[in-house]
Amino acid sequence: MSDTGKEDAEKALFWQRTISEAARSGISIRQFCRQRRLKESQFYWWHHKLRANRQAGRISKVGGHRRPASFALVSNKTGETDAGIELVLGDGRKLRIRQGVDEATLRSVLSALEPAQC
Repeated sequence: MSDTGKEDAEKALFWQRTISEAARSGISIRQFCRQRRLKESQFYWWHHKLRANRQAGRISKVGGHRRPASFALVSNKTGETDAGIELVLGDGRKLRIRQGVDEATLRSVLSALEPAQC
């Protein structure tokens, strides 16, 4: 791999980890970027680029056919603060979401995991 290719792969890995950390942080992307002294525009650029790369790989792997996400209640016990919802994504992956998650963060995570349906 050339030096440029290695640098690009390292940048992609950094941003993939950073975007995942932002999703788990429970704070807005703007606040996360400010805390990390990251440019918000770079964050969204990499988010878009990595999502597009995943979608291109996913479509070729599954022949372009994907099931829509489905939803299931994880727990509805009163007073259970960790309870939330579990999303079963179109490819079978599960995403557990705690109560009180930041809406913008959740939207960002979902848009990264599931492309918009036409």
